[in-house]
Amino acid sequence: MNYEMIIGLEVHAQLKTKSKIFCSCPTEFGKPANENTCPICLGMPGVIPVLNKKAIQLAMRACLSTNCHIASVNRFARKNYFYPDLPKGYQISQFELPLGIDGHVNIQINGTKKKIGLTRIHMEEDAGKLIHGENLGSPGKSYVDFNRTGVPLVEIVSEPDLRSGEEAREYLTQLKSILDYAEVSDCNMEEGSLRCDANVSVRPEGQKEFGTRTETKNLNSFRFVQRAIEYEFNRQIKVLEQGDSIVQETRLYDSNKGVTFTMRSKEEAHDYRYFPEPDLVPVEISDEWIKETMDDLPELPEQKRERFVQSYNIPEYDAVVLTTSRNIADYYEKSVSLYPEPKEISNWIMGELLRQLKIDGRKIEASPIKPEGLIALLKLIKEGTLSAKMAKTVFEEMYQSSKSATEIVAQKGLAQITDSSTIENLVDEILKINTGQVEQYKNGKEKVFGFLVGQIMKQSKGQADPALVNKLLKDKIN
Repeated sequence: MNYEMIIGLEVHAQLKTKSKIFCSCPTEFGKPANENTCPICLGMPGVIPVLNKKAIQLAMRACLSTNCHIASVNRFARKNYFYPDLPKGYQISQFELPLGIDGHVNIQINGTKKKIGLTRIHMEEDAGKLIHGENLGSPGKSYVDFNRTGVPLVEIVSEPDLRSGEEAREYLTQLKSILDYAEVSDCNMEEGSLRCDANVSVRPEGQKEFGTRTETKNLNSFRFVQRAIEYEFNRQIKVLEQGDSIVQETRLYDSNKGVTFTMRSKEEAHDYRYFPEPDLVPVEISDEWIKETMDDLPELPEQKRERFVQSYNIPEYDAVVLTTSRNIADYYEKSVSLYPEPKEISNWIMGELLRQLKIDGRKIEASPIKPEGLIALLKLIKEGTLSAKMAKTVFEEMYQSSKSATEIVAQKGLAQITDSSTIENLVDEILKINTGQVEQYKNGKEKVFGFLVGQIMKQSKGQADPALVNKLLKDKIN
């Protein structure tokens, strides 16, 4: 039997505020454990939460950037559950009246656009972080860091519209890009400011009803999301084909073993005993505030991609890569403003620069080669000072040393040889010591010509102008 995979994702994104959602404690990451805390976020008796207006504004930006309808009235609720990282014994969240509903995100799969619906976007406070003793030299014990408690979040809940791990990964890529452009969140998965829970079920192809789903929590990389989904799909098929039933539960993903495993039985909404938060009034959002927020939004990724294709005449694939993040797009546009060769610049950024940054785990804003440096290198190619092949060598040196292209060319004597008399001497020398190959070429073995060119380039240490080498070599043989 063939099975279909049904996927819905719940994405938690920390909002880019300086203070927490209900108190003035800073949200700065990396502080000593429990330093960014106060009686409010620690849930001390008698304290009253005060809503952070900036958090509402950023959450509205998230809603409008993902085509959601913003509710004119939304309300916070208490989500009751007991866990060591939840100091109040409940989490302030939104339940029956969320901030945004009925949105969507467009993705591209194999050149085809697909719309992924969003059920809702609601606000809530983050919980603390458990640190297990094995990481601190105290096996068998666990510790709680409450610095993260009370950091404002949006939870973005998708419709069950995704059908593969690849689609899920592409959806997350697009969503992260949107939140980055809209300046809603820094989306730093390594620091936990973007996390994902994956709901997965399977059903026989052609069946309308959904199967029983499982939820795999706290996935902190797109690669792990895809792998966990694909593992869970295969696991559920195996369970069904053995004649057993899928148990609705919460699972975790072990990235070292590449497997999911049971965490706890799955709760339903009634298990949390939601009720309206008595210390916070409903939030009323006017049409004027929505319009003001919409007008303040920057150009979003999909709009920028379309503009890049039209304005710079580059392929859509290039535009997709170059708009993955706002900083990559800015780097590209700055480069084009300095040197109007859009496709050549696109090739160098996508090829050499992003490849090297990926190896080093750097973002483009930390690149040692700025747009001005890249353009200086490309101008040396255009002037004939460097061949394209030599330019790649110079680029690597620029990246490692932060020196300019002109410095490296001068210091290492890498300037391209364009003097015809010098190259002619090299050609004569190679022809003299390769008479057999010359005869083979004259007798119709054309591949030998490439060998002769290679010998000349080797003799010149790669500095001879390849076009001039080809011309003079043909002239001499003829």
